[in-house]
Formats: sequence, C-alpha cells, structure tokens
Amino acid sequence: MITIVAKLTAAEGKADELRAILTEMVGNVKHKEAGKVVAYSLHTTDADPNVFMFYEQYADADALAAHGQTEHMAAMGGKLRGIVAGRPVIERYAQIAGI
Repeated sequence: MITIVAKLTAAEGKADELRAILTEMVGNVKHKEAGKVVAYSLHTTDADPNVFMFYEQYADADALAAHGQTEHMAAMGGKLRGIVAGRPVIERYAQIAGI
C-alpha cells in the first residue's frame, strides 16, 4: 500500500477558490477512479485555513501512476496556476502496519 500526503497552500485571498478546485478533484476521483484508489480525502487545518492536505492511498505503484496520468489530474494542475502559493509538498509513504 502506498500513501501520499500532499499539502497545498492557497495564495493570499484564494482559499475559497482552491477549496473548490480540490473538492472537485475528490469528486472526479470518486467517479472516475472508483475501485482503483483505496482512499482519497481532503483536509484543512484549524491553524491555517489556507493550507489543504490530501490523504491518498493506492494499492500499488501502478495505481498511483495511473492516477497521475488522468485527465482530471491534468485539468486540476492547470487550474492551480495563480491559486497556490508555491509548489505542493508531496510526501510518499509505504504502509508497514495498520487496521
């Protein structure tokens, strides 16, 4: 199992736009990648409402690679220009235990 934690920070005054773009992405994954993505959820932090975090789980490297090649991933990337402050921070983890 591969886990991805991706953090994106909205540019000043763009948090609502970023939330809408990222929420749309969750819907696209749900409808277009059902059965391929184990978990895909969007979060924000109470400490800074401009920071958003995706928690994603994939069965294997092939599933993760396929996700990265989807049309909706490419479309989201295009929408992020001018909306995010800096590059997303993406961390990859390999699950070693869990329930």
